[in-house]
Amino acid sequence: MWGSIDFTRVAAIFDSINVQIGLAMDLVNIHKVMLQAAYRILVLLAIHLSAPLSASEQITIYIRDDVLEDYQSFVGERNVLTITDFNHRKMRRDVADMVLLQQALALGGFNKAFQYLPGKVNFRNTKMLETGELLLSFDSYWLSDAERLENAVFISHPIINKGEYFAAVYTSPKNQKALALRKTEDLKQLTGVSTPKWHTDWQTMSKLPLKQLIQEDEWLSQARIVHMGWVDIMLMPFFHDNNGIYQLEQIKLQRIPEVAVLLDDSRHFVISRHHPEGEAAYQAIQRGLQILRKSGQIEKMYRQAGFLIDPTQFTILNAKPASL
Repeated sequence: MWGSIDFTRVAAIFDSINVQIGLAMDLVNIHKVMLQAAYRILVLLAIHLSAPLSASEQITIYIRDDVLEDYQSFVGERNVLTITDFNHRKMRRDVADMVLLQQALALGGFNKAFQYLPGKVNFRNTKMLETGELLLSFDSYWLSDAERLENAVFISHPIINKGEYFAAVYTSPKNQKALALRKTEDLKQLTGVSTPKWHTDWQTMSKLPLKQLIQEDEWLSQARIVHMGWVDIMLMPFFHDNNGIYQLEQIKLQRIPEVAVLLDDSRHFVISRHHPEGEAAYQAIQRGLQILRKSGQIEKMYRQAGFLIDPTQFTILNAKPASL
């Protein structure tokens, strides 16, 4: 049956197919290069259009002390708009949020300067957003929390999509019982801490089979009582830490290896509707995030920050049972 086949013609057809595949791959690569080039051009244009402002013209933003310290260590003397590589010992989800938001604003055409002030602020910022005293939050919000404020704030496109956010589990380095956590059943022997003010976190931890869930509304107080061993565990974002250690002043926490918890919600930036610059900042962020998403910068940033993990490498303590 092979006698009727013209193998020379078949070979020519395969050669033609290979050429077409090669051309298609070249087009894909060219498209990626063009997107990256366009992103860099837009960044340079945003820098060029930015004019230095006096202190009285700058927009004041309050940042939690430890986040601001890590952000300043990461950025150093560089222009934050030019940063495309996020591998750094101080890079974490909060710092990535700060960098991402500034780049999105600039790419979208919002060129106001910011003055950062440190402070152990958390829920005070939410009140200031509602009244218009604060333009926006450099720390992203869960969608479920942002929607509670939607009469007072604009909500951006997602920066972390639903299903992408896996939290690490932290405990005191001295808490051997918590450090032995490897499966969901082990949670029955442990206590945890969170706050209902973070709706997604609280609902997620409430569904875990913990011995007890303690309410503490301030993040720093949560970290302190876990450090002291008064509560066994708390959830925190993954980041490039030092052998699983997180340290802030006298507080020292250890990441429990091999386990993670899915926080099944998306994260967004929120911008005050009542601030004079609110509408302009919102429109700029939306445009900028679309550019960053298409160029691959958002995923790249969070992966290099150590925040986006491969869930197949961990035991997900709240994974849904496989359907039979």
